[in-house]
Amino acid sequence: MATDSANAVRAVLMAWLTCGVLDGLSALISANFRWMRLFQFLASGILGPSAFNGGVATALMGIGIHFFVALGAATVYYFASRLLPFLITRALVFGPLYGVAVHLFMSFVVIPLSNVAKRPFALRGFLIGLGIHMVVVGPSIALTLRRYLR
Repeated sequence: MATDSANAVRAVLMAWLTCGVLDGLSALISANFRWMRLFQFLASGILGPSAFNGGVATALMGIGIHFFVALGAATVYYFASRLLPFLITRALVFGPLYGVAVHLFMSFVVIPLSNVAKRPFALRGFLIGLGIHMVVVGPSIALTLRRYLR
């Protein structure tokens, strides 16, 4: 039983790191490599607009938040896959669908409840984020879990 638990922890940690790194790189590319502004934006979810005045410290906080969210997404998929094994066996189908679900949850639940400055809906940005989540976030979690849980 301890081996099963150790495998589960290893699988989730690998999915977390894979998703966190690949999604972070995707976000950096879409933000034209303005890394400090990007990660300060994430910190503004907690700190509000003052995050943009915090320099490297708030950018590092944003990196921590980014990886915390990736850990949550990997953990949720792992537990869902224990109840619905097809999430693992059909990772190429359900990974992108999970990416859609994560993006919708972040866009319409997490961000509106955060301290991020309210802005009008931007379809272009929404679609870019949706594409990243469908190609990077969901599949990286689903495929990494499949790799480590088989």
